[in-house]
Amino acid sequence: MRQHHKLLVWQESIRLVKQVYEISSHYPKEELYGIAAQMRRAAVSIPSNIAEGAARDSSTEFARFLIIARGSLSELETQIIIAQELGYYHDNTVLGQIEKVFALIGGLIRKIRS
Repeated sequence: MRQHHKLLVWQESIRLVKQVYEISSHYPKEELYGIAAQMRRAAVSIPSNIAEGAARDSSTEFARFLIIARGSLSELETQIIIAQELGYYHDNTVLGQIEKVFALIGGLIRKIRS
């Protein structure tokens, strides 16, 4: 098992990816290469950056990749809000998961830097 598999933040970000794929699969067909694809890319980027950072040689590099993951998380949050505004999504479950992952990333960054 790789080091990042043990991280709760990675596990929860994988859960977020699954949620994003589920909700975006119900979007209109014309959004397949639009907001749905952007949301999926942003979501996948989160655990990917966590994994890449965890595999690096230093805690400074790990923190940098966590910050990149947090940026992708903010991007995803914006896209979810846009999807809600467009009427494609009417639940707050994914936004709740985003908040959870955001807090976990922040906590891990603080831990690494201390």
